[in-house]
Amino acid sequence: MTEVERNVDANRPLRSGWTTGACATAAAKSAYARILAGSFLDPVTIALPRGGSAAFALAQEWYRDGRATAGVVKDAGDDPDITHGATILATVRTTHEGVTFCAGEGVGTVTRAGLPLAVGEPAINPVPRAMITAALGEVAAAAGVPVAAEVTLSIPGGAALAAKTWNPRLGIVGGLSVLGTTGIVTPYSCAAWIHSIHRGVDVARAAGLAHIAAATGSTSERAAQAALGLPDMAMIDMGDFAGGLLKYLARHPVARLTIAGGFGKLTKLAAGAMDLHSSRSQVDHARLAAWMREAGGTEADAVAVAAAPTAMAALDLARRRQVDLAGQVARRAGEAARERLAGASVGVDVMIVDRAGHIVAHG
Repeated sequence: MTEVERNVDANRPLRSGWTTGACATAAAKSAYARILAGSFLDPVTIALPRGGSAAFALAQEWYRDGRATAGVVKDAGDDPDITHGATILATVRTTHEGVTFCAGEGVGTVTRAGLPLAVGEPAINPVPRAMITAALGEVAAAAGVPVAAEVTLSIPGGAALAAKTWNPRLGIVGGLSVLGTTGIVTPYSCAAWIHSIHRGVDVARAAGLAHIAAATGSTSERAAQAALGLPDMAMIDMGDFAGGLLKYLARHPVARLTIAGGFGKLTKLAAGAMDLHSSRSQVDHARLAAWMREAGGTEADAVAVAAAPTAMAALDLARRRQVDLAGQVARRAGEAARERLAGASVGVDVMIVDRAGHIVAHG
């Protein structure tokens, strides 16, 4: 069973889960209660940023030398979240005033500009920081004292998990980021992926890069990077979220964008689809047949493309007939991207890459 298939039953609604930031908030609040009130909160209830509350059971708790540690196991629901099942630990000790944050095992540190945190800061995003600060404020108010605490967040095994994320490319070293803007993970919203796209653009802009490349997958990314000679920082793992990338670039432009991907996904982009996932958009074979005609194919060629079982079969047919269907799709995809950019000053070119990693069109 793949991570995407985890716990998913087609006969029931998808189950929401909790962000890393929400789990960290619960753990920190419980640990601070141990220090100020003498006992851990279990279960521990926290307020969510957009209203409502959530309760969490503790998986771990201990107190030693004035430091209290509480742990919550992250439940991401049915979302394919890499941190599902990870233990989020918060170790709290009292300080003189305010709330400060430290990165423990498995939580990264920011090393590049462009993120919503200063270089050198632990990769604990602003909303989780605000959630934790507010939760600790509740505990302090109940105890009748001003809030004063140092919070160290840890995610055992987080460094290994982070290697499978964008963090190394974004300049977050040593572990994962503590994320979340609502406290709730909506199944298959893929908000974390789109968040990573946005941060990738931010980091590239902060580094002064004029040219970035967004790829639908690793094969097209490798081909584009080799052809264009771009640094890792310029490569954006767009996945299926063309719309999420283009909408952000419309407000935060770079001089040049190369979109790289497989023929099937970019055929969908060419037709105006902005979510390229197979469950949310399909190849329009009738339109592909029309483009075959525009590229110089015969009526028989167009009929064959319309009847092709897959986009790749249509491309193979066009290549055998020596018709540049891929070039036509690349041009149309570029037009669709520029339309979504809504007049932003971003130059767009499109690179189509086959499964062997060969560039079959670039225009």
